[in-house]
Amino acid sequence: MSQKLVIRNIGLLLSGKMEAPILEADCLIAIDGKISAIGYEKDMDGEGATSVINAHGVTLAPGLIDSHVHPVIGDYTPRQQQINWIDSTLHGGVTTMISAGEVHLPGRPKDIVGLKALAIASQRWYENFRPSGMKVLAGAPILEEGMVEADFKDLADAGVKLLGEVGLGTVKDGKTARQMVDWARKYGIQSTIHTGGPSVPGSSLIDADMVLETGTDVIGHINGGHSALPDDQIMCLCESCTAGLEIVHNGNQRAAMLTLNTARELKQMDRIILGTDGPAGSGVQPLGILRMVAMLSSLGDLPAEIAFCFANGNTSRQRELDTGLIEVGYAADFVLMDQAQHAPGKNILESVELGNLPGIGMTIIDGVVTSHRSRNTPPATRFPEVVL
Repeated sequence: MSQKLVIRNIGLLLSGKMEAPILEADCLIAIDGKISAIGYEKDMDGEGATSVINAHGVTLAPGLIDSHVHPVIGDYTPRQQQINWIDSTLHGGVTTMISAGEVHLPGRPKDIVGLKALAIASQRWYENFRPSGMKVLAGAPILEEGMVEADFKDLADAGVKLLGEVGLGTVKDGKTARQMVDWARKYGIQSTIHTGGPSVPGSSLIDADMVLETGTDVIGHINGGHSALPDDQIMCLCESCTAGLEIVHNGNQRAAMLTLNTARELKQMDRIILGTDGPAGSGVQPLGILRMVAMLSSLGDLPAEIAFCFANGNTSRQRELDTGLIEVGYAADFVLMDQAQHAPGKNILESVELGNLPGIGMTIIDGVVTSHRSRNTPPATRFPEVVL
């Protein structure tokens, strides 16, 4: 039987698209987990709905995407000896996570057979098991010396679509890394590079020259993870390539603002995507993506509806995903939120522009409600309600 979800009485609909961040609509319909119609309820066919949500005037946006996490197995991280960190992140409005490498696994194999096995296993177990409903795109092998083109074909044939952060393994020179990145790209595998000073044991400084020589699709934590590059190198990276500019919660926040301002001057803010770079030494950040949206909006004098695009639509386009945009055919992955109770500002957007977090009232993944009132955000002024 077909599943039909109707969400009505939407107060504000954010699209995830920087070119048109706010949609004129108060109703959205999804069939079998995909968006099928967007518009005004009076003009739409809600008959036959199997699920109905009354938004009660709150804001609906594409589910947030964390572009940079380091998962291990299930909803557990040995890095912080913490369980249910993914569930906590769902309560921060994130519905999709993207692995930058499963580097915190104790005894992580570094031989070629072992690293390929780990990547394939990681891709499989998060494909087969979604913690609390969260989509975790995992299986991101770390580059090690001795890998050949056939290894990347093997990985791609097995369903691996990501590389872990270049620079966290034994491949440290730009020439070797570039060859491997090119092999990965040939087989449809997207790549990210560690940027800045060393983080975990075994990592090393990755400066602007190596980033540019390697030519990855995404400049991982351009604001450092944790230590950022000098200002002139960050500006050089923004100006000298077209790769995604990934700003992370665990990085240098001053460098984050420099990246934002440089991208804005270049009229290339569509390159900005957001991650947390957790779990890490800084811990787990369930509200990390929301905090980055509020920070960039408030300190960067940026409309909140644009800042939210950094956390969903920009990442969707950069990563070639079927989620993160309010568009017919895209996954019905949403976050419903409202201005926090007693927070300053005339509405949710103005409140975020003043640096305040919204209150999360519900998350939906593939058309199924995955969480209700957030246990982590401040309470919202209004809450959506499941009425069928």
